[in-house]
Amino acid sequence: MSRNRGVVYVAPGKVEVRDIDDAKLQAPDGRRIEHAVILKVISTNICGSDQHMVRGRTTAAPGLVLGHEITGEVIEKGCDVEMLEIGDIVSVPFNVACGRCRTCKSQDTGVCLTVNPERAGGAYGYVDMGGWIGGQARYVTVPYADFNLLKLPDRDRALAKIRDLTMLSDILPTGFHGAMMAGVGVGSTVYVAGAGPVGLAAAASARILGAAVVMIGDFNPDRLAHAAKVGFEPIDLSKSDRLGDLVAQVIGTDEVDSAIDAVGFEARGHAGGEQPAIVLNQMMEITRAAGSIGIPGLYVTEDPGAVDKAAQQGSLSLRFGLGWAKAQSFHTGQTPVLKYNRQLMQAILHDRLPIADIVNARVIKLDDAPQGYETFDQGAATKFVLDPHDMLAAA
Repeated sequence: MSRNRGVVYVAPGKVEVRDIDDAKLQAPDGRRIEHAVILKVISTNICGSDQHMVRGRTTAAPGLVLGHEITGEVIEKGCDVEMLEIGDIVSVPFNVACGRCRTCKSQDTGVCLTVNPERAGGAYGYVDMGGWIGGQARYVTVPYADFNLLKLPDRDRALAKIRDLTMLSDILPTGFHGAMMAGVGVGSTVYVAGAGPVGLAAAASARILGAAVVMIGDFNPDRLAHAAKVGFEPIDLSKSDRLGDLVAQVIGTDEVDSAIDAVGFEARGHAGGEQPAIVLNQMMEITRAAGSIGIPGLYVTEDPGAVDKAAQQGSLSLRFGLGWAKAQSFHTGQTPVLKYNRQLMQAILHDRLPIADIVNARVIKLDDAPQGYETFDQGAATKFVLDPHDMLAAA
């Protein structure tokens, strides 16, 4: 194995590509684990949730190797791995899950009970998620490989669609989960908050689930223009502070069947200031009675950069009584990727879901990751895919 390099969080606003420890068949506490594999990373994506850490909006410590959206090739495996072979190309769910505990057995892999000693749920390269090394690197270790990894069909077919298949590790299942939890079905009217990659993935998921109309709200004109280009109804939030009125201009009524929050805790209001509960409150306002709200947008338990002390502890000013009065359903939490990734892989392979074009995927070199983070943070209508081994240009 050649020298490992990865994207490291250095300080708020700064990441660097550095030499990092070689991937080994071991857990964060140093124990050797024979249920793991080592992957040569083929593609690994920059995610909006990574940006929360890089902005200093979490308790992430400097030195953290980032990255939880990983696709790779198996180059080494432990003796307990039975269903994967050297050379297999696999998609890695961002959830680290054991496959054995109560929640994993019920497909709630986002809250595995054993992989993180501090709380339910584990992930690669993320604060408070178990210490698993991130995958924005040349090589990465994946535990419980037989359970976690989705083997992609033959190598040539996988590489031909790698820009799409790389989205299976997080944003496509996350968007799909948001749509499912919002109750989207044939003929649904849908509003998605946020025209970033997860919002676009949620909109694409709503469309494949049969929605009649899918609206996406944002302040960013470039992202709204791209959303319109790929077939969604853009809602320019700068036009009014009354979201229901903007929705009514599209569908003739100020309420929708299903709403999806793809923004999360760094939400901003019409006046431009940060209002961490604004999207959730708007969702309750514009969702019909007995409608559903899916919340794939990230909310944290600690936010050192929040606008007030309550929000710093994850306490938000929700108008929950409105949601209760309207008998709405809410669903939050980490997406259980394994619940959806195989079906979504088939949709990609059979040309039903051109997700790379929908999220405007752009491949860059691993060493260009700092510039990718900066550009993405400025609001680029782009999903950056890192290419650690210069394999994707040929693909």
